[in-house]
Formats: sequence, structure tokens, C-alpha cells
Amino acid sequence: QLSCLLKMVTLHGIPKDLDSYPKDLLLFLSPSDYAATGSCSQFFINVGKANVDVLPREAPRRQQLLLEALACLNIPGTEIDEENAEVLGRLVCDLAGEYIRSSGGRLLKDLSHCGSFLPEQEEAIRDVLSSGNTTFGPPAAWSAFTLSELSGLIPVLDHSILQQIPK
Repeated sequence: QLSCLLKMVTLHGIPKDLDSYPKDLLLFLSPSDYAATGSCSQFFINVGKANVDVLPREAPRRQQLLLEALACLNIPGTEIDEENAEVLGRLVCDLAGEYIRSSGGRLLKDLSHCGSFLPEQEEAIRDVLSSGNTTFGPPAAWSAFTLSELSGLIPVLDHSILQQIPK
């Protein structure tokens, strides 16, 4: 339905008020199509606010959006800073394990909003949390507040992490 709606909206070219349309529409648009109304980073700020789960995780379009976002933001390696994580928004849910590891704890809050993870992402999240090199510190220093901050990641925690958390 969104793809069809986008065709109707863009029938006579990209409207100048595209930002006022539902963000989910942008999932079916390319950054080059959007270029007439704004920058690619503005495009991905809006895409990051969309419900990326409208597209299945393995959908080529969803994977292409992530690749285009990384290229637009000119991210040279696998390390994502806070500013770029904010631009990526919900697209951080699709980052591979090496991005999660390289970025340390910077992606944890964003990742906690993801609905599910691939096994390699879960492993990377556990590695980052176990290291203790995050703003949350080592699991042995976590409090109830820490767990509420990490609530979306709790299903990823394994026995070795859980047993370190103070009762």
C-alpha cells in the first residue's frame, strides 16, 4: 500500500512538501529521488524515524537503504559515532555485528528499540556489554535503573552476564 501511495504522490515529480508525508513512505524512495527537496542526510534522518519493520529484515530494499545511508554519511569503517547513530535511527537495527563491536556502547540505546536481532548481532551486543567499557559500566555495577535503560536488550543477555548483575 505504501509503495502504491508513493507512486500516486510522486506521479508528477517529487513534491516539495515531501517531509510532511508519513515517514514510512520514504522507505520506498531513493535518496537520489529525494535530492530535489533536501540532502541525503536529511532523507536518512526521516527514514530513521520510519518503521523499518514495514520491510522484512532480509528485503533487498531495506538492505539497500542501510548501504545508501552508510555511503551518504561517509562512514569510512565500521565505527559509528553518536551523531551518525542518531541519523540512522531505526536503521541501526540492521547493522552487522562488527559495527556494534566497533562502536562500543554508543549504539546500545538505539539498539534497545529494535524488535529482534540476528545471532551475530546478539553476540556483538553481549561482547560490548560484557566488556564493561560502556556508560553503563560492567554488569556487576548495574542497578535497576541500568536494566530499565537496557530493557530492550535484556532478552539478549546470557547466563554469564545475568549472574554478574547484583540482585
